[in-house]
Formats: sequence, structure tokens, C-alpha cells
Amino acid sequence: MAHSHSEAHGSLGSYVAGFVLSVLLTAGAFGVVLHGSLGESTGMIALAVLAFVQVVVHLVFFLHLNSPGQGWNKLSLAYTVLAAAFLIFGTIWVMHNVGMNMMSR
Repeated sequence: MAHSHSEAHGSLGSYVAGFVLSVLLTAGAFGVVLHGSLGESTGMIALAVLAFVQVVVHLVFFLHLNSPGQGWNKLSLAYTVLAAAFLIFGTIWVMHNVGMNMMSR
């Protein structure tokens, strides 16, 4: 059985660049936590930014979502992000309301 498809794979250079960027971002996050010179809220913001950038690096360099033939995958990603946002913020909203209602008793 032949495994052929029309999607192009990334080049070795793009995979190496993605790997190097991922390692640098991981080391940066590790350094933020290990060094501890940032305040608690600033450190959390720095970690969130580094995590978001790392997700973008993985989507572009390893999953090739920047290539023109990835329309359905981009749509699937957008739906997944929207569903996850509804789930997370809905849970926070419900738990906040439960907490507020329990305090009044």
C-alpha cells in the first residue's frame, strides 16, 4: 500500500529552526522560574507569553499551519480554541457564582 499525499513536508532547516526555537523558549521559561528575580505576577505573565509563543512555533514549524493548503486544519484549530475558551471561562463563571451564592448562607 502506497502512502502518498499531496501535502509537502517541511525542510530539514525548518525543523531544525523550530527545534532550536523550542529549546530556547523552554530554557527561557525554565530560567524565569529558576532565577526567580521577577515578581509572582510578572513571572506568570512571562511564562504565559513564552508558552503562547511556543505554541505558535509548534503550529508553524512542525504542524505547518502557515502553508496554503491548511484551510480545514486552521478552521479546526479555531473551533477547538473557541470550544476550549467556552469550557474554561464557563467553568470559571459557574464556580464563581457557586462561591458567591455559598457565601451568603
